[in-house]
Amino acid sequence: MKIDHKFSAPHDSDMPFIHPDRPVARFRPLKALHHFRELIKDKEDTAQVFHIFESLPRPGFRKDAKAFVDSAKGKALLASEPHLSELLDDHERLRKMPEGSLAHAYCDFMEKEGLSAAGLIAEYDQFSPRKYGDLLEWYGFRQRDTHDLLHILTGYGRDALGEACVLAFTYGQNPALGNIFIAYAAGLNMKKQSKIKVPIFKAIREAQKMGKACPSISEANIAELLAQPLDELRERLHIKTPQAYLDVHAQFRAGNIDPYDLMGQAA
Repeated sequence: MKIDHKFSAPHDSDMPFIHPDRPVARFRPLKALHHFRELIKDKEDTAQVFHIFESLPRPGFRKDAKAFVDSAKGKALLASEPHLSELLDDHERLRKMPEGSLAHAYCDFMEKEGLSAAGLIAEYDQFSPRKYGDLLEWYGFRQRDTHDLLHILTGYGRDALGEACVLAFTYGQNPALGNIFIAYAAGLNMKKQSKIKVPIFKAIREAQKMGKACPSISEANIAELLAQPLDELRERLHIKTPQAYLDVHAQFRAGNIDPYDLMGQAA
């Protein structure tokens, strides 16, 4: 199979589970620590996140991916949602879904923040331009491409603590070491730099527990989720109001600290 920079069509019946040229992931914690230090200098430097995940491969990832892609649900999603980014960036289609749905909240968020699924992919491609066109890649890309949906579902913002909480929530669903490493390392950095005592780790643990209680988002039919009323969807997915996170924000503001500039202050 030829490998190029373009992701092969997932409906290709000849697509292997793992391409023979795919290297075995190596566990390199010191490399992960180096890239985290770079990340705290600029929390928008997404490439550092990808480096951290590469350095801290998830045990059992291939086993879980194999079980999913071989399941009836996985095969159905491979056919109906081959490329999530195309669905997520089609705001014209998403805006036709009911008012109050996850789709509308997602469009509002992405447009306000100037984000796109394609933009995240472009950043990933700069980090890792080589594609293998295998099912393991397709499974992993679903986890990457649903990240911004998790911000909407959970209510966590794009501040430093909000990003840490989203990663802790993701760890509850997908126990990749990179998720929990960044979440708690960021929490420790914020705690060291904060001039007031706030329950940062409580917020992160709360997010982790919610993620574990919630059915896997990356393994769900995303088109169906997008069409559902956001409040009802949160209740069905066991996602509660992130009270500890909101408490930290309130305490920061009471102490004249902007929670959206906290990582910048830390750096």
